[in-house]
Amino acid sequence: MYQSVFLRNFMPKGLGRAMFLFVALSVGIVEFSFAQRDFSTVEIIPHHVRGGYYYLQGAGGNIGLSVGEDGVIMIDDQFAPLTEKILAAIRGIDDGEIRFLINTHVHGDHTGGNENLGEMGILILARDEVRVRLQGQAPDAALPVLTFEDDISIHLNGEEAHVIPVPPAHTDGDSYIYFSGSDVVHAGDVFRTVGYHYMDLENGGSLQGSLDALAILIGMSGPDTLIVPGHGDVSTREDVMEFRDIILDVSNQVGAMIEQGMNYDQIAAANPTAAYDDKWGDPERFLRGVYQELGGQ
Repeated sequence: MYQSVFLRNFMPKGLGRAMFLFVALSVGIVEFSFAQRDFSTVEIIPHHVRGGYYYLQGAGGNIGLSVGEDGVIMIDDQFAPLTEKILAAIRGIDDGEIRFLINTHVHGDHTGGNENLGEMGILILARDEVRVRLQGQAPDAALPVLTFEDDISIHLNGEEAHVIPVPPAHTDGDSYIYFSGSDVVHAGDVFRTVGYHYMDLENGGSLQGSLDALAILIGMSGPDTLIVPGHGDVSTREDVMEFRDIILDVSNQVGAMIEQGMNYDQIAAANPTAAYDDKWGDPERFLRGVYQELGGQ
């Protein structure tokens, strides 16, 4: 059952395999070349955060886990070929029933295992936008069966899991999940520690929405709140503030350059991210997104 279903799930009819992989890499459906990845070498690494909250690192987005006497709440599921390994890692932490799977957004490195888990009878939750974007591209078993527009809460394991939709940021279907008893937020790809922010404009992401969503994350986090990013390591409110401030600074610089009549190549040559590249890596995708969102042609 746990075969690679990514291409079948997400490749639109009529689009060739090679072209789809190129488009997927361009718009951020996958963050590396799925076709070339040997998933047999991937190790699923568990991390305890606090209380009954854990996360798993492997290939793709971090997987969140709330465990306890009532069962398991799972957040995101990486890629289909990893389902067996992921389930084994979960059983190494807790052997309770997986009661819910929450998708933080639509991208395949967070939803690629949906079909496998849906076929096991696990209830998948996501925003309305996530189901709409998956529908017609993924089989029915991969689709969220419970969708929401406003905040919802799940009461399990002695605490409230508060699922919070945010403005269009990384995509138009982003959600945070706040576990009040553990004081942990699972932020999805609105926040990451492994590189610059990415606005997937093709899937409804936006610059202003990203700033608004990060402001929500900062505002809801206290000094002791632990934040699990979509990719990377556990962080704090101060880390999110740094991430937000970089977006603000670069946006202000790029906006001023556009007003001066500079095109993208000229702005890239001016290197408005120079102060941050040593830590955050290649800025091109981030810079292009900012340029496009601010009206650059």
